[in-house]
Amino acid sequence: MSKYLARATLVAALGIGFSTAHANAQANCDWYAKTSLKQQQENEQRKCGFTGNGWSSDLKGHMTWCAANPDLWKNEA
Repeated sequence: MSKYLARATLVAALGIGFSTAHANAQANCDWYAKTSLKQQQENEQRKCGFTGNGWSSDLKGHMTWCAANPDLWKNEA
């Protein structure tokens, strides 16, 4: 019985850890996407002329990119 309890506790702890990590990643990508969108809006308003993949008004696109590149968003920020 104690082996079962130990396994169940380990599985629960791993699940909580994954859930917390996922929530943190989601919050990071939310911040990244909103910041990227604001920067693009300023780019357009001030006629800065920045172009490229990162200069987009597509909030969902920024979220998708961040989720696919969890370590790169920090460099881009």
